[in-house]
Amino acid sequence: MKFATTRLAAAVGVSLTLGLASLTAHAAPMIIKFSHVVAEATPKGQGALKFKELAEAALPGQVEVQVFSNSQLFGDGKEMEAVLLGDVQFIAPSLAKFDRYTKKVQIFDLPFLFDDMAALDRFQASPAGQSLLDSMKSKGIQGLAYWHNGLKQMSTNQDKLTRPEDVKGLKFRIQSSDVLEAQFRQLGANPQKLAFAEVYQALQTGVVDGAENPWSNIYSQKFHEVQKTIAVTNHGALDYMVVTNSAWWDGLPDDIRDGLQKAMAGATEHANKLAAEINDRDRKRIAEAGKAKIQTLTKEDIAAWRTAMHPVWEKFQDGIGKDLIDAAVASNQPS
Repeated sequence: MKFATTRLAAAVGVSLTLGLASLTAHAAPMIIKFSHVVAEATPKGQGALKFKELAEAALPGQVEVQVFSNSQLFGDGKEMEAVLLGDVQFIAPSLAKFDRYTKKVQIFDLPFLFDDMAALDRFQASPAGQSLLDSMKSKGIQGLAYWHNGLKQMSTNQDKLTRPEDVKGLKFRIQSSDVLEAQFRQLGANPQKLAFAEVYQALQTGVVDGAENPWSNIYSQKFHEVQKTIAVTNHGALDYMVVTNSAWWDGLPDDIRDGLQKAMAGATEHANKLAAEINDRDRKRIAEAGKAKIQTLTKEDIAAWRTAMHPVWEKFQDGIGKDLIDAAVASNQPS
């Protein structure tokens, strides 16, 4: 009897083990939602799709990444709340959207801080730049990567745009940002907050005289058709931060988190390479269209702009941190 009981227990044990193994083998993959507000053809849209491809390849059967573009799930005003509530796992808002969580990210709006995209890359890859990814963790937000849209260029309906005094008295469209508002007020211009969808008509009808955008926005929205001059100012970054819910991220199994992190690194490289290619292409397209004059600036011109913008740096220094601003300035020198 004892022998039979022992055999039965062993059989039950084997059965349970095989059952658990079968359940594990056939467990449904973890659903990961990546929501963003732009079209799939943009660098951000392509970066999200590349992340899906790489994550599912690195973690076959373990994760399924669902990408929702064009505000299908949540628009600009709701996506941050959605990630905090766990309704989505990844979003990639513009850096200007984070200033209510940390004033440190305002560094990317400081005008004429970075010489070029290479300097911006050096800063974002530096310990100072990487520290910003963790700067909102206490608020439940974990930054994972910076994705480029491009450096901004200034455009106006005037014939000349080389020095700070050339924009005095002009009306400029800005996105909602305390730094950008201060930037134009410091120049004696009048900042006007307008939704992006309203900008073309506002430029066309003279509601505003100018705007600031990367080349890809200028070309895709046809702003060059309603502006006379585009100055190559490279005066600020229009970038995104890919973020997730910090509690969700920290609670992932190590292998899942490592796989997602590697996928994000590959997606970041892809998205940023694409952003550079698109901005270079669209600058050439604008030049070929011959509607707006592209105004190049000398080193002396840039120095004049930077000097004129120093009061804006000083105004926001306490919130951002002098150490971060110094690290950004240092990034203008290749190591």
